[in-house]
Amino acid sequence: MSNMVTTGTLPQSVAAMGIDEPTWNALKNSIYPGARDDSVVMAVSYCVARQLDPLMKPVHLVPMSVKDAVSGNYGLRDVVMPGIGLYRIQADRSGSYAGANEPEFGDEITRTLNGVEITFPAWCKYTVCKSMPDGKIVEFSAKEYWMENYATAGRDNPAPNAMWKKRPYGQLAKCAEAQALRKAWPEIGQQPTAEEMEGKSLDISDAKDVTPHKETQAPLTLPHYPADKFSANLPGWQKMIESGSKKAEAVIATVSTKFTLSAAQTEAIRKLEPIDANH
Repeated sequence: MSNMVTTGTLPQSVAAMGIDEPTWNALKNSIYPGARDDSVVMAVSYCVARQLDPLMKPVHLVPMSVKDAVSGNYGLRDVVMPGIGLYRIQADRSGSYAGANEPEFGDEITRTLNGVEITFPAWCKYTVCKSMPDGKIVEFSAKEYWMENYATAGRDNPAPNAMWKKRPYGQLAKCAEAQALRKAWPEIGQQPTAEEMEGKSLDISDAKDVTPHKETQAPLTLPHYPADKFSANLPGWQKMIESGSKKAEAVIATVSTKFTLSAAQTEAIRKLEPIDANH
């Protein structure tokens, strides 16, 4: 990209990233046609942060129905998602990518979904090969099911969208490939690809507050100190107290982290303290 940036017609954030006007026009008109400026900026920022060429379109802008955590309402929002191409690039950059087998498909199934008849494979198994440090080639496989992955035509329309209707095998193979690549190279990350999330809703209200609340926490109940065990340990505590290595209250505090002492047991430990110890 050129360092000669014309800022007159460019969003300030775009100019700050060193994107010139011809590159911006290509991004807007060819790479992400029809997308809002702020969405394209978001995609470019993602690429810049990960040292990727945005003109190679390693990430996609996926229009998703997102449920707001506060209002509970759904709204269409562009979400940056890595494409399967990015996973392939990262696997290749690792230096250990050793190819992939031809995808395997399950039996064909024909169903009518909201009035649309579609024939699709029940599942797809995709296997990638990884060269290990000792020279061995290890296979990593993933099996994905069409009904669990296909993109719907709308949030309330269970029919497949145009791409999944046109390419039922190809789209499912991409989903299985993405899963296999994540298994083989966990460092790729666990974010789903655009192919996997296309046509799905994103419910950000699913996150639960796991912060412990004191008022709802059940008090910790410790077992009572067995009388026989208490009697057996009493001489040892007496030696520690008499030697000055521990005070009676310190012994009580330590024991109380594991057991519940009765009033009589607590008093027995305190009586081990020399009468003039606190004077």
